[in-house]
Amino acid sequence: MQCSWKAVLLLALASIAIQYTAIRTFTAKSFQSCPIPNPVNCSLSQDTDVADRLCDESPTFSYNLSRKTHVLILATTRSGSSFVGQLFNQHFDVFYLFEPLYHVQYTLIPKLTQSKSTTDRRVMLGASRDLLRSLYDCDLYFLENYIKPQPVNHTTDRLFRRGASKALCSPPVCESLGGVDLHLEEGDCVKKCGTLNLTLATESCREHGHVAIKTVRVPEVSDLRALVEDPRLNLKVIQLVRDPRGILASRSETFRDTYRLWRIWDGTGRKPYNLDVTQLTTVCEDFWNSVSTGLNRPPWLKGKYMLVRYEDLARNPMKKTEEIYDFLGIPMDSNVERWIQNNTRGDRSSSKHKYGTVRNSAATAERWRFRLSYEIVAFTQHACQQVLAQLGYKTASSEEELKNLSISLVEERDFLPFS
Repeated sequence: MQCSWKAVLLLALASIAIQYTAIRTFTAKSFQSCPIPNPVNCSLSQDTDVADRLCDESPTFSYNLSRKTHVLILATTRSGSSFVGQLFNQHFDVFYLFEPLYHVQYTLIPKLTQSKSTTDRRVMLGASRDLLRSLYDCDLYFLENYIKPQPVNHTTDRLFRRGASKALCSPPVCESLGGVDLHLEEGDCVKKCGTLNLTLATESCREHGHVAIKTVRVPEVSDLRALVEDPRLNLKVIQLVRDPRGILASRSETFRDTYRLWRIWDGTGRKPYNLDVTQLTTVCEDFWNSVSTGLNRPPWLKGKYMLVRYEDLARNPMKKTEEIYDFLGIPMDSNVERWIQNNTRGDRSSSKHKYGTVRNSAATAERWRFRLSYEIVAFTQHACQQVLAQLGYKTASSEEELKNLSISLVEERDFLPFS
């Protein structure tokens, strides 16, 4: 029996709806990605039963539940996220990606570093969740929708910070290298490895036991609820926070043009009338909202959320990293231990570029006390007083106290994972 024109029209509309759903903002309801049946002779019931059976027997579903742990490092710019990312990048069984959502932002919202529009935020978050879900499923081809120019034959030289991912700069992804343990420095990766073959990258991802992704482009943990509740992902969120005063000092030094007015205030003692205070307050608001959600321990975050202060990690990197891996249920790797020993004791000159991770971690965490004027510190303390108290960061009441008391500015807190 042939399909009537009405049935054909309905099927066409259904196809359009399915494609739209794939790119729209996901709701909190868990996403279903089982195969869509292909109707034959306009009979849907039989194929629907088959599709349901395929869902139940899906090898990807059972594989993810039994083996893979997916990790998302939720952070903000200049909070120590590159450092934390390396704690996963060095693990032999973790496939790590550095900031893949960069491509989503600069494709959808190319002119804005951090959009304040509610509409832009919804579009960005919807596309970001789509991409994250695909990447955790080792579907790196999905990235091609956002890489410009479009990859040809699944190869590209435009993946943002490819060199920050050990897996993408090692065999078999980097075919020019022969040694199993050979790893290139980030700056040498593109030069020696050439273009990135996304097919090889996908295969490498599937061979690793776990996938970890670092992002500074998701404001709050509640934005990830749809992914956290998806049982196929086994997603665990490491929320990294840092003293907002330290974040402001680091951004002012790193992004000199963007934070030019803050530097003028710091240098002259005069606050510019057109200072963009949202560069600070947005960080504090996002921290407050996200951490409040995590510490309130909603059922959907049970066993899925861990709060980490950068200062605690910087002062006791080995101990804190062991706690993180224990929370994730992943055995600690000797490569990670060796990296910590080699990368937390350097001097200031050890860091070659703004995203470098070789440094004296404890000194780096508190250097902001000598970079910011007390006037800016006092302003930050007033603007962010709620989140400073929430996270256990003490305020300084004078310039002398600021310079002389460092450890006392961070209270001892034990943010136990929600289990």
